[in-house]
Amino acid sequence: MAIQSMTGFGRGEATCPGMIAVVEIKSVNHRYKEARFRLPGHHSGIEMELREQLFDKFKRGSFDIWGSIKISADSTAAFPLDHKKIDNFLNMIKQIAQNQKLSLEIRPSDFLRSEFYQETSTELLLTEANLLRDSFKKAVQVLEEGRNKEGEKLKVIMQNHLKEFTKEFQTVEQQADSYKPKIEERLRNRFKEFSKELASIDTPRFLQEVVYYLEKLDISEEINRIHSHLKKMYTLLDKGDEAGRQIDFLVQELNRETNTIGSKSGEILISDHIIGMKGQLEKMREQGLNIE
Repeated sequence: MAIQSMTGFGRGEATCPGMIAVVEIKSVNHRYKEARFRLPGHHSGIEMELREQLFDKFKRGSFDIWGSIKISADSTAAFPLDHKKIDNFLNMIKQIAQNQKLSLEIRPSDFLRSEFYQETSTELLLTEANLLRDSFKKAVQVLEEGRNKEGEKLKVIMQNHLKEFTKEFQTVEQQADSYKPKIEERLRNRFKEFSKELASIDTPRFLQEVVYYLEKLDISEEINRIHSHLKKMYTLLDKGDEAGRQIDFLVQELNRETNTIGSKSGEILISDHIIGMKGQLEKMREQGLNIE
């Protein structure tokens, strides 16, 4: 399964003679998954069913779902309007417009909404529910396609940032073998300076301290762990599936190792590349938030 974005939009329509159902779904990133439905009131009973279908298809994201049913504009079918409901609505609107001194503009098509129908039969309700199910299914399919396309874009962006991070890291790795001897040489020179001024210096003890100090500055373990994390990251981006949480974890681990190298090393060249590595990690973290 390819990398999938949590951001997307899907719209589906289903029709039968004289009637059209429309479902729209918008999704954005979320740590887990949640869904908010806005369906016609008399069809709230199918919400749980649709929720289960949605969560079976998508593993993470925040979803807003809107559903509506309207009479087709070219309808010749008998969907009788309730004239009493229309009269009551008009009287109320006229009164509000009069009190507030507002102009009133109403079109006949404004009453082609389900709330102005006469009480619907069980058969009609079943037809509407099935239309909503069909349009929901189409909307989910469009949403999935959109999230997959955005996921491919995110994958390319993430791979580019990962390549830039790797370039910076390779330079740090190359410097790792040379900066310790430089520090050791500086320490030995300082030792020679002090030995001239002081009558007696415990040379073995001093050398022991040098070794201890150099061990604290050793970054070979951090380098090995970064290699391991990078390998996992490239594999995740190729494999896809539910990669978002794992990518977030690996970025945190890479950031931890990068910070440790930065704190251990005092070399300006290494520090400059550490800044570059941290910059790429921050960009990866931001992009990774949108991956399922």
